[in-house]
Amino acid sequence: MQLDKIVNYHKALADPTRIRILILLADGELNGQVLADKLGVTPATITHHAAKLREASLLYERRVKNTIYFSLNHHFIKANAAASVELIYSHSNETGGPSMPEDKAERLQQSVLKNFFTTEGKLKHVPAQLKKKLIILEHIVSRLEKGRKYTEQEINDFIRQYHEDFATIRREFIMHRFMFRDNEEYELNPRKMWAKWDKLT
Repeated sequence: MQLDKIVNYHKALADPTRIRILILLADGELNGQVLADKLGVTPATITHHAAKLREASLLYERRVKNTIYFSLNHHFIKANAAASVELIYSHSNETGGPSMPEDKAERLQQSVLKNFFTTEGKLKHVPAQLKKKLIILEHIVSRLEKGRKYTEQEINDFIRQYHEDFATIRREFIMHRFMFRDNEEYELNPRKMWAKWDKLT
């Protein structure tokens, strides 16, 4: 579940050396020897901490012959930081501003769906404006079953019913916390964790 993912994310960060590794990698890809030199530790220490970060999906690894290069999983780091805040404040009024009036929100939602979907239910294109994009994503993802685990192929086939660019929409589902991915399986997050379009100005 998403809570477990957030806990694992923070466990991976709970070490000064790992934080320093992430800070160094924020400027771009580095190999293990360079990281060891910069931090004044052994390559074996870097290997140990990088394994913990990789297990938590915070790092990518790329091998070139005998050299391993590390880079940040920028999206995952930012998404989990945002998800932590959203989860903590999910029952509070501290996040964002007040929601728009219900009747206004419903009118906007219906207008967006009418303008961006064909009469056959196909998505014409993904809106550029974030608020409209979230309305579209919410509309589509709401058709998935709560509690069911989907393979990537099943998610691709599901999205393809609405639009051919399944890869972009699949990433948007994760980025805006509609779904989470674990070991190549996808599952809906609780609705209270979904990005809230009605709180955007």
